[in-house]
Amino acid sequence: MRFMHWRIWLILLMALWLPSRAFAQTVETAYPSRPIRLLAPFTAGSTVDVMARVVQEQLTSRLGQNLVIDNRPGANGIIATDMVAKARPDGYTMLISTGSFTGNVIATKKLPYDTVRDFAQITQIARSYGLMLVVHPGVAAQSIKELVALAKANPRKMGYASSGVGNMTHLVGELLNVLAGIELTHVPYKGSAPALTDVVGRQIDMTFISTVSVMPFIKAGRVRALALTGGDRSPVMPQVPTFKEIGYPDFEMTGWYGLWFPAKTPQPMVARINAEIKKAVVSVEMRTKLDELGLIAVASTPAEFAKFLQEDLALQQRIAKKAGIEPQ
Repeated sequence: MRFMHWRIWLILLMALWLPSRAFAQTVETAYPSRPIRLLAPFTAGSTVDVMARVVQEQLTSRLGQNLVIDNRPGANGIIATDMVAKARPDGYTMLISTGSFTGNVIATKKLPYDTVRDFAQITQIARSYGLMLVVHPGVAAQSIKELVALAKANPRKMGYASSGVGNMTHLVGELLNVLAGIELTHVPYKGSAPALTDVVGRQIDMTFISTVSVMPFIKAGRVRALALTGGDRSPVMPQVPTFKEIGYPDFEMTGWYGLWFPAKTPQPMVARINAEIKKAVVSVEMRTKLDELGLIAVASTPAEFAKFLQEDLALQQRIAKKAGIEPQ
């Protein structure tokens, strides 16, 4: 009887395991069977959009299905992020975003979604060496020291553009105000592309921006790079010093890019996309592209990405507190 008892339990366990294993195998061979929509929360030409196109090229060829980029800018990324949070968890709607994903928790009193409960982390794709502070060539400052002196002589008359309230490009500007004792005026935009456009056009003096989109403008002399917010100099612009090097030891923040599905997306689908990104970042094509953009490949596991997000949120909370930024 005891033997029969264990046989029954074994049969039940096999009955539970076999369908799940069969489903995983089906996903491996049949998913995706139609195009995947990749929502980018900022404008075309923004740093996130540039990264989305790198991912699009790699995944389209590897999955055998089109990855369709859907730019939905607005509210510092909240609009697109909310769309993904509320999408069907069927593996066909995906989000690509950056530090605004965690920054919005700090900047917004009540989000229409929960950044932990409503998303399935796929991977952190890459990280940057930091944001570049660039100014219009007409700004009479060749260095951060000269910029600080100019800002002190003209309190609240100089402004910096950000990609939105609560965005990392906003936080670092307020951090500079605090650490340097100056009063730069913050002007939020709907993305890095329009922010940079207005710096180039001298509608505003400066912006903090990823090397992903600003490199051509620096090389063409349309903006001047003064400093980098990361801990190490960027290999694509080794002549530009970090803020830490020039007397701001507490000034360090890097950018990053990640992918999410809506919560409850089947784990085999998450695993499939994660695996393909890991294969992509070791390819010569993507390595070369990331090097050109001044980015470092990461391709973390979902668990590693979840841990990173917790750490990034804590970092941004510390910076917001130091800069006196209150949620709106």
